[in-house]
Amino acid sequence: MTKTRFAPSVLFENQPIRRVYDEATETWWFSVVDIVRILTQQPDATVARKYWNKLKQRLRSEGSELVTHCHQLKLTAEDGKQRLTDVATAETLLRMVQSVPSPKAEPIKLWLAKVGYERMREIADPALGLERTRENWRRLGRSEKWITQRMTGQETRNKLTDYWASHEVKQGQEFAILTNLIHEEWSGVSVKEHKDLKGLESQNLRDHMSEAELIFTALAELSTRQIAETDAAVGLPANKKAAKTGGKIAQRAASNSKARLAARSSPARTICRRANRRRCSGRKKRLSPFGKLNAGCPTKLIGLKGETLAPGR
Repeated sequence: MTKTRFAPSVLFENQPIRRVYDEATETWWFSVVDIVRILTQQPDATVARKYWNKLKQRLRSEGSELVTHCHQLKLTAEDGKQRLTDVATAETLLRMVQSVPSPKAEPIKLWLAKVGYERMREIADPALGLERTRENWRRLGRSEKWITQRMTGQETRNKLTDYWASHEVKQGQEFAILTNLIHEEWSGVSVKEHKDLKGLESQNLRDHMSEAELIFTALAELSTRQIAETDAAVGLPANKKAAKTGGKIAQRAASNSKARLAARSSPARTICRRANRRRCSGRKKRLSPFGKLNAGCPTKLIGLKGETLAPGR
C-alpha cells in the first residue's frame, strides 16, 4: 500500500461505508466491518466486528484467499479516533459477500458492482472522473473558482512528482520530505502544523485550503519543477535545493500580496480617500495612472487624528 487519501464515507441505504483512496494504484479501499455491519443488519459496530473476526477465522481454515487480499489502514472510528481497520477492494468484497447469508447480499453486490463499473468507465474516459470530482466538491459547497484552482494545482503537483519519480527520488518518504520542505519555505509551517491549525487529521490538506493557499502551493511546486528541470536535478539532495528555492519564490509572492492587501485596507488610507472624496464633491475627479488626484482637485491628505499627511497645492 502506497500513499492513500482519506475520503468522506459513502452511503448505502443511509448506512455509512468508510473508504480510502490509493493514489498510486487508483483503487478504492472500503471498510470490511462496515460492509459486514450492513449484511448482518447490526446497529452495533462491536457485534459486526466480532462477526467479521469469526468469519476471517473460518475463511482461513477453509484455505480462502479472501483474507489475504484484505489490508489494514487507519480509518476514523465512531469515537473520532484513527484506528487500524480491515479494508478491501470492491472486487474482494463482492466475493466475500457470498460468504454471508443476508437479505442485503444482492443489493450490496449491485452497489459494489456499480462502484467497479464507474471506475472502469473513468479509466476509459478520464473526463468522467474529473467531472465526478467536480460534482463532489460542488456538493461540499466549493466555488467554481476554488474547484478550478484545486484541479489546476493537482495537475501541477502530478507533473512535479512525475519528475521526481524519473530522477531518482523515491516515492513515499522522500516525496514527503520534499513536499514538506516546499510547504515550509512558502508558508512558514510544516504540512503537519498546517493541518493542526485547520483541525485536520487524516484528511487531505489541499482539500481544505483557501483559494490563495492553493495558488501559492501551485506556484511553489511549479517553480520547484522548473528549477529542477533547468538544473537537471537528480536524487534527493539536488531536488532539496530546487524545493527550497521554489518555495522561497512562492513565499516572496505571498508576502508581496499580503503587503499590498494590508496597504489597501489600512485605516489611514481609507480615511484619506473619504476625506478627498468629500473635498472634491461636485468637481470632476480625474485620476492619474498612479491614482493621485490631478490639479482639478486638492490633494491634501487627512490622517487618523486630522493631521495633514501631504501638503495641498
